[in-house]
Amino acid sequence: MQKPQKLRNFLVEAIPELAQNPEQLLIFVEGGNLCSTFAQGLSFEYKYNLSLVFTDYAGELAAISIPLLEWLRINQSEILVNLQQMENAIKFNVEVVDNNKVDLVIELPLTERVIVKRQDGRLDINYPDEPQYTKASSSQPVTLFDKNGTALASWNSVQSDDYYALDVVMPEHG
Repeated sequence: MQKPQKLRNFLVEAIPELAQNPEQLLIFVEGGNLCSTFAQGLSFEYKYNLSLVFTDYAGELAAISIPLLEWLRINQSEILVNLQQMENAIKFNVEVVDNNKVDLVIELPLTERVIVKRQDGRLDINYPDEPQYTKASSSQPVTLFDKNGTALASWNSVQSDDYYALDVVMPEHG
């Protein structure tokens, strides 16, 4: 699994209090599942709940929340774009330690794809990056053809600065 350490590194670098005291951040992986469809190879996905525990934290809670949301935007975007998931996906609990410090626990559901390629009698693993959102292409004429080359329909694609597309790279099966 790659995401727990990547998130830890990101938060320690982004939050000055954690940069000074990285031991204040504890990370636990709980409730994990290994999911495989057994389709064309041994590739699979980790699904798990990640608990971030910030001990004796004296800073502003937004200093954790906003960098965390930024990291999720790149590394687990479906939590933020899926309205049904978003409502209950990021959970937290706060225990007030004293007037200036809290223990904060944040729980998130994470997934990681693992691509396994069989090559010349060996298995290689790769952890692909998450798909990213990019601006949709500009309006252009589009024509739909059947297998015989007959035009079935023509139109201009939608143009709007508000549209985004999810770039998904399909893995090669090994």
